[in-house]
Amino acid sequence: MTKGADKKLVILGAGESGVGAAMLGKQQGWDVFVSDGGAIKQTFKDTMLRAGIQFEEGRHTIPHILLADCVVKSPGISEKTGLMKEIRSAGIEVCSEIEFGYRYKGDSKIIAITGSNGKSTTTKLAFHLLKDADYDVAMVGNIGISFAKQIAEQPCKWYVMEVSSFQLDDIHYFCPDIAVLLNITPDHLDRYDYKFENYVASKFRIAENQKEDDYFIINQDDPVIKDYLTTHTVNSRKIYFTMSDQNSINNEGGFVENDNIHIRFGGEELDMSIHDLSIKGKHNQYNSMAAGISARIAGIRKEKIRESFATFEGLEHRLEFVATIRGVDFVNDSKATNVNSVWFALESMKTPVVLILGGQDKGNDYNEIMELVKEKVKAIICLGLDNKPIHDAFDGVVTAVVDTQSAYDAVHAAYALTEKGDTVLLAPACASFDLFKNYEDRGEQFKEAVRAL
Repeated sequence: MTKGADKKLVILGAGESGVGAAMLGKQQGWDVFVSDGGAIKQTFKDTMLRAGIQFEEGRHTIPHILLADCVVKSPGISEKTGLMKEIRSAGIEVCSEIEFGYRYKGDSKIIAITGSNGKSTTTKLAFHLLKDADYDVAMVGNIGISFAKQIAEQPCKWYVMEVSSFQLDDIHYFCPDIAVLLNITPDHLDRYDYKFENYVASKFRIAENQKEDDYFIINQDDPVIKDYLTTHTVNSRKIYFTMSDQNSINNEGGFVENDNIHIRFGGEELDMSIHDLSIKGKHNQYNSMAAGISARIAGIRKEKIRESFATFEGLEHRLEFVATIRGVDFVNDSKATNVNSVWFALESMKTPVVLILGGQDKGNDYNEIMELVKEKVKAIICLGLDNKPIHDAFDGVVTAVVDTQSAYDAVHAAYALTEKGDTVLLAPACASFDLFKNYEDRGEQFKEAVRAL
């Protein structure tokens, strides 16, 4: 894309991605205006004031916004709002921050990772593998800092990017050199007219602009992904990872056999015991294969990858061990905001569990975890304002289903139901906004309550 040449760029939402896009737009000569319907954090206001960027908060001045040549939309803004309908009716180009950043990335390379679950861990792990190999790399997108801001302030040769379906909804030219699709399970369906197929198509947009010399790393074991690929084609070079179908791998890809991970690429094979991985659980074997294949494609030696796998530290709020108190382990998986995430969390548990569940329900189908709950969960602590869906699913299935409305009460109620050797697991399956600012706030309050014991 050429310089903005005084064309008008309107940015909706003054969060990390919005302010990052504003900084890049200003640098590239656009006439930038930022509009946020809520309050803007002081740090973001200070950044824009220093850069001489005009902004408004607490409102959207529609006549001003409709003068835009291009609108960069926050991922959190729904197409169903009156504002977006007016913008679309006016025929103004709308793009996401990752799309806007992509147009100014130069000849740098992108590893973009999406999926319903595991994308943050896989992104952080892939970044760790490249950083450990002394690559000039930044971690951007949903984790790390804004892609656009990184390009504006400190461009790199490589970007490892976590990408959500919302960000992919507004791409036009965005094309990662290496795209990763981990899995697809129902999530955010309220944004997709409650049609799962719309959400699936959104996830696959990560590869829609890829060419024959780009790579698409795909979970061969995910039934939704497999089904979609029987009726849709992608142009890029597909590389699969699997735990159940080694025949799909041939000379390239990843598989697990006899507790060993194998990654094949470039005529070489990397293998290591799953017990040598620093992050545990079956889901993290998938994440490790995806990140490891990405690193091999990026040119990192297999010996270096094996070494780096062992030194990786997992994500905060993702199966994070907090403490052991009188023989009871406390684990924080506040980032488990959908039922499939809870399935993976429970699958990795080796001791009896008191499960803390609940929050802002997204139309969850708890039957997906019913068998694991019957097998591993002795009691459920509800943490939310409306716990009826949890009671409907699990009353009579476990010994106790207890209602609480604070992290402190949830931790104390859980602890009262434990015995030595048990695990208290916070894995809510729900959004956090009924009682907390976000999942991080929920996780932090959980950890504080545990330490207070």
